Amino acid sequence: MDLIERFLSYVSIDTSSDETSDTCPSTAHQLDLANKLVRELADMGAANPRVDAHGYVYAEIPANTEGQPVIGLIAHMDTVNCVKSDSIHPRRFVYEGGDIVLNAEKNIIMREREFEALRRLRGHELIVTDGTTLLGADDKAGVAEIMQLAEYLLQHPEFPHGTVKIGFTPDEEIGRGANLFDVQGFGADFAYTMDGDAAGCIEYENFNAASATITVHGRNIHPGSAKDKMLNACKVAMEFHGMLPPRQAPENTEGYEGFFHLRGMNGNEEQATLQYIIRDHDRAKFAEKKERMLKIAAYLNEKYGDGVIRVDLRDQYQDMKEIIDQNPDIIARAEAAVRSAGLTPYSKPVRGGTDGARLCYMGLPCPNLGTGGGNFHGTFEYASATEMRQSVEILKALVQAR
Repeated sequence: MDLIERFLSYVSIDTSSDETSDTCPSTAHQLDLANKLVRELADMGAANPRVDAHGYVYAEIPANTEGQPVIGLIAHMDTVNCVKSDSIHPRRFVYEGGDIVLNAEKNIIMREREFEALRRLRGHELIVTDGTTLLGADDKAGVAEIMQLAEYLLQHPEFPHGTVKIGFTPDEEIGRGANLFDVQGFGADFAYTMDGDAAGCIEYENFNAASATITVHGRNIHPGSAKDKMLNACKVAMEFHGMLPPRQAPENTEGYEGFFHLRGMNGNEEQATLQYIIRDHDRAKFAEKKERMLKIAAYLNEKYGDGVIRVDLRDQYQDMKEIIDQNPDIIARAEAAVRSAGLTPYSKPVRGGTDGARLCYMGLPCPNLGTGGGNFHGTFEYASATEMRQSVEILKALVQAR
């Protein structure tokens, strides 16, 4: 199957995950893609393709050359649920520069001045939507590229390689992708997630991450007789947020700078909640951010009364760099693969996380590679078919026997 046809068949399946669900996978429709991948892997002739009870897909391509490491390739099947992700209408074209009109009727335009990555994509074949949905390149581009590699290896037994392990995870977008991953059963010496943006990028630094839920308990009184009695939970929640440093928000940070990000809020006079994620590459600054939230809550509890505010913090993942630094050969192998595909390898800090960040601390060193997508988690998402094909060439060089 052609790579792009494969990719488009995957994005046609809604696989949005749901952080409010307690099941794994968090949404049943993720299994639609999982089962499709297992069928395709079986038809290709992959060894032991299967989906487990939690929606994780595993398969193996046996070695045809001895003395090689066992390399794992991993991508996630789910997409974010904050943007519509069904009824996707993709469009392919060669980008010649300038603004991209996604939807003339609704005046949805991807403007080159706002999305500077477009400047390097002139001459590329791009895939976009009609501006009303996700595309799903995060991470179905990675899924398609791994599947394309699997098909190539199984159809070309003359291509020398060691054992290649394949894994596809559910629920990565809600921070649970690695929770039930069977590292021991997977059996790789090391692995790579295909979950980055530009082809040729090798990522091995990511945020330290936590979530925070702030619960405010107020006291509601009829507004006509509320003087000196009402404690408006919404206003206390606003006061809490106002005490966080405004420059430490996603819209004001870049590179290695961390942030507090308010993801959601709801409430009334009686009770209000704020939902945050906390991110920082620097472990000490990360700890300071969590401590700052606790200190703000303590101050407001002293001001308004004990128990008015509760902060629930939950660590999510750690910076993988500490583990990858102990395994430099993994990065050297990826750099050589990128050069073999005719590109220049480069690295940048991930302003987010991947399954690999968690897997590193579960005993499976796992940096992240680019897939050719961009503008993830929004309606301006795109995929470069040109870079997707380059990513497959990188994967071939990555697993080739040495």
